[in-house]
Amino acid sequence: MHREDLFLEFVRVVERAAIAAARTMGQGDRRYSDQMAVEAMRKEMETVDLDGTIVIGEGERDEAPMLYVGEKVGKGGDAVDIAVDPLEGTNLCATGSNNAITVMGASERGGLLNAPDIYMEKLVVGPSSRGKVDINAPVEDNLRAIAKCLQREVHDLVVIVLDRPRHERLIAEIRKAGARIHLIGDGDLSASISAAVVGTGVHAVMGIGGAPEGVLTAAAMRCLNGEIQGRLVLTKPADKDRVQKLGITDPGRVFRTEDLVPGQSVIFAACGVTDGALLKGVRFFGDGIRTHTLVMTTRPHLVRFIDTIHAKDDPEVKIRF
Repeated sequence: MHREDLFLEFVRVVERAAIAAARTMGQGDRRYSDQMAVEAMRKEMETVDLDGTIVIGEGERDEAPMLYVGEKVGKGGDAVDIAVDPLEGTNLCATGSNNAITVMGASERGGLLNAPDIYMEKLVVGPSSRGKVDINAPVEDNLRAIAKCLQREVHDLVVIVLDRPRHERLIAEIRKAGARIHLIGDGDLSASISAAVVGTGVHAVMGIGGAPEGVLTAAAMRCLNGEIQGRLVLTKPADKDRVQKLGITDPGRVFRTEDLVPGQSVIFAACGVTDGALLKGVRFFGDGIRTHTLVMTTRPHLVRFIDTIHAKDDPEVKIRF
């Protein structure tokens, strides 16, 4: 990826998806919210100057009409592998809850792991704790290591965990160790970004979520110098076949950040749909629309927050700050 301004194309794509999803906010139909985001993202990608291949998307070709794994996008240019989550937090958008975002990541060809659409056990920490935790270690040991890196006590830590029955044991172990827990209904990708940003009050994310989201998290960690460790979770016989089909010979291996995103040039972009800890949601006003986007790159190593007003094409338009 040689174009230095390519990140601006990504900003445009996630903004359009966020605006489309935001129009469905609170209507109670998660599938409709997702559909609007997918269609808007795919349409905008047609205008981007790149030779893109979807490696993380909405599913296999026979499962998704667009943004499916293997689909070609863009109108020509740099060869790029792309990971998308057109609407992370479909339930959050449908209910008008916080932290729904639209997400896109990319790297040079071969720079993103083509992860199967199954579960992954994850451990995400910020830059201070990178290299000091181990997903195979007991929860208490990892919490002590994080606390030591941050020069604080375990009871000062906040760990985000998806509120799912499968995490009952994990939650008990965190509580026994003395750390505090923030349970969330959806959006472990957004939570993981928070864990890697100093000052958010989040120090780790633990638990089982989607493997595709793990790759997008790794793209963000590459830009933020955080760390994700992940291990695939096979819940049914078909999962093993899917893993083998993708060339993963050891489903029990621990994937680290650079395993999930080995590319040298990485772009990550996310736009707020509803208000969240890091990003404001889409705001509609009489003369336009306002979006708030996070875009990060490894080459050059930059993190940008972009506040955009999409004004109507009208000579009488009034811009509000």
